[in-house]
Amino acid sequence: MEKIRIAVLVSGGGTNLQAIIDAQQSGIIRHGEVVLVISDRPGAYALTRAKNAGIPVVEVSKKGIAPSEFEGKLMNALTENNIDLIVLAGFLSILSAGFTARFDHRIINVHPSLIPSFCGAGYYGLKVHEAALEKGVKVSGATVHFVNEIPDGGEIIAQRAVEVLPGDTPEVLQRRIMEQAEWIILPQSVEAVCKELESKR
Repeated sequence: MEKIRIAVLVSGGGTNLQAIIDAQQSGIIRHGEVVLVISDRPGAYALTRAKNAGIPVVEVSKKGIAPSEFEGKLMNALTENNIDLIVLAGFLSILSAGFTARFDHRIINVHPSLIPSFCGAGYYGLKVHEAALEKGVKVSGATVHFVNEIPDGGEIIAQRAVEVLPGDTPEVLQRRIMEQAEWIILPQSVEAVCKELESKR
């Protein structure tokens, strides 16, 4: 049976994309294949990672266009490539209710905290870890969830806790959560969702 066709949407360095590519090569992801990487930021390093892995890339810039036009361009790229599953891996654009509804239970995202803590509008990147340290939590982590019209509001697929250590800076905590949580549960979740989608074909 043909594998589930995956598009990974990125905005930055692409470390989570790399974790998915590595998991595909090592056999952790068996039921899906990344066939497209889309960046909303021209020149993002994630595009270089994709090219190095032989994955086609598309740049869809938001600059100077309406959100509806931006989503239209995204949708065209996804449709042209027959995408079954969208993975948001450090993708900083918020998708509209209309867009997410068209891919119900077929968009997943990784968030660098244990949802419902430190999530929702405005919580992304280092801001999440700054908030966690400010609050003094002893445990943080990462969550993979389905994407709906509410930022970080979709059904949770997987979570993994990571200890917060004395003296942590946002950057140090971010790196530990990536290594000990994000890069592990994101590929595992991609495989689980691909297996589920395949079973429904």
